[in-house]
Amino acid sequence: MVSTSGPIQLPADHAPSSGAMVDPFGRAITYLRVSVTDRCDFRCVYCMAEDMTFLPKRDLLTLEELERLCTVFIDKGVRKLRLTGGEPLVRRGVMQLIERLGDHVKAGRLDELTLTTNGSQLHRFAADLVAAGVRRINVSLDTLDADKFAKITRWGRLPQVLNGIEAARSAGLAIKINAVALKQVNEHEIESMLEWAHGEGYDFTLIETMPLGEVDEDRTDQYLPLSTVRARLEERFTLTDIAYKTGGPARYVEVAETGGRLGFITPMTHNFCESCNRVRLTCTGTLFMCLGQEDAADLRAPLRASEGNELVSAAIDEAIGRKPKGHDFVIGRNAAPSVSRHMSTTGG
Repeated sequence: MVSTSGPIQLPADHAPSSGAMVDPFGRAITYLRVSVTDRCDFRCVYCMAEDMTFLPKRDLLTLEELERLCTVFIDKGVRKLRLTGGEPLVRRGVMQLIERLGDHVKAGRLDELTLTTNGSQLHRFAADLVAAGVRRINVSLDTLDADKFAKITRWGRLPQVLNGIEAARSAGLAIKINAVALKQVNEHEIESMLEWAHGEGYDFTLIETMPLGEVDEDRTDQYLPLSTVRARLEERFTLTDIAYKTGGPARYVEVAETGGRLGFITPMTHNFCESCNRVRLTCTGTLFMCLGQEDAADLRAPLRASEGNELVSAAIDEAIGRKPKGHDFVIGRNAAPSVSRHMSTTGG
């Protein structure tokens, strides 16, 4: 049930900060990605091991603490907030958090609240997401072949996800389909997925696999450069670079034959660090200034040390002051992951 209460009534000391967060390289930080849980109801082969050990629930921030941290970031200049996981919609009570954050959108203090999901729970929550102020979501979907989908996700079932996507569209959500390009898995399905997505009215974005955390397979066997994929697509489609941006790292083209948008996220072949406006907050209160570096800041301790937000605000300023220039991902035969944590810990 969605709350019918009005926008948050903030005290005077919650007025937006006049000083934007700017890192050492002059990049304004206006985009926060929040992993509300490291848990997921899938076990995608490029993301995590099948027998995962998740964080003890006692280590997680409460939903109220996550809201408080998000509000501090909004006060400090964040204009776009994306909730991720794991799978964000499997966290118990998560709609309470989404409703409260949606109040910031309704009050004009946040431009956009979005969500990245595997789609498994959308049939339950799509209408509530719209009521809370969410207007756009990303759905991770790597194949339209049911058997292949089961192999990639291990625990997922394609009809459930497709039903969820349809429920989201019916509720009025704009949908972008995200697919990780996987060598010899879905590489020959990309053209048909593109046509399907655009035919349904969805944007479509391809992502290179990233060396985050130990998985059960060698990522060299998975890695498919998107430069190769684009060259193949251009044999069949007319791709024109466009200036369209959603605030994230994707570079977009328009596909003349479908009239739709196609995005490329290329952390390996062409990193997107020069324009990075993002930081990532985990469900334990750890702030990562870069997806591909181990640099981190603990926000949980200062958050819990005071009822006011001065300590946590200072900790954020210190962290932004050492945001690195970029990541250095490497995928090689039997090479260790570039960072030890899984994507589900940091958030996609």
